Amino acid sequence: MRDILVIDRDAGFYCDALGRAFPGFTFHRADTADSVSAPALESEVLIGLAPYLGDALLTRMPRLKWVHALTTGVDNLIAAPALGPDVVITNTHGMHGPQMSELAILMMLSLLRRFEQMMAQSRAGVWQRWPQPLLCGKTVTILGLGAIGEALAARCNAFGMTVTGISDGRQTVDGFARIFPRARRAEAAAEADFLVVIVPYSPKTHHIVDDAVLSAMRPGSYLINIARGGCVDEAALLSHLASGHLAGAGLDVFAVEPLPADSPFRALPNVIVTPHIGGMSDTYAAQALPLVKQHLAEFEAFGLKGITDRIIRG
Repeated sequence: MRDILVIDRDAGFYCDALGRAFPGFTFHRADTADSVSAPALESEVLIGLAPYLGDALLTRMPRLKWVHALTTGVDNLIAAPALGPDVVITNTHGMHGPQMSELAILMMLSLLRRFEQMMAQSRAGVWQRWPQPLLCGKTVTILGLGAIGEALAARCNAFGMTVTGISDGRQTVDGFARIFPRARRAEAAAEADFLVVIVPYSPKTHHIVDDAVLSAMRPGSYLINIARGGCVDEAALLSHLASGHLAGAGLDVFAVEPLPADSPFRALPNVIVTPHIGGMSDTYAAQALPLVKQHLAEFEAFGLKGITDRIIRG
């Protein structure tokens, strides 16, 4: 009998559904890493949100062979000293398009229409009107052309926007008017009313949006970062926001999280700060379950060698 530990606030949902589908496994559930029982620590498989699977837990699981992250990002697991080179890592990809796209659209509309100012005036009893800018006719440049980028492009096209992209892996994608290689990202940014960062974080994408890219952006344009904080040079971004070169920014991710209470980003009236919620949804477990089932079926049939979509480390 092979044991699987699921750590998540929806662990009960996952364990019930997976238990019915895979009666040959024993499933252990825990809400947090601190509440894991001693027998569960002997599990071969660990399933949970990557940021909550730290070394304090991993070092207590001597039989661990495979970690499946219920997130797309697994940078903390790749770098985890407690995971040996033979431990397989997989992630949950391809399902975050709806929620990430909707957050990006929310940020674009809110920044463009000065929604926060409207709400503040409403609470103050002020009735003030001004012409409302439209997304229709604007250009959005999407840095990162995976499933999330495609989902966002479809929604932006529905708003009547021109959609361009930045990618080294794809030259043509349905819904994109033009795709630039990463080496020409400053040129792409220069055409954008909105630059949306969705690219995965890695050493190659650290500060991929740097001062040169921000300087190339047209005056009055906006940056949206829903990828990882390390993808954007935050010091350079603050400078461009303070100078007025950029009209604003929507930021869901930061180099340091939680974002400190005294962060200068919190004090800027033209910045929307959200607490790394881009990938979240009220149907997350149901969205993630099919891929978890697929990988478990491969594991049951073929063992570790049969698991597809594994993350390559090193």
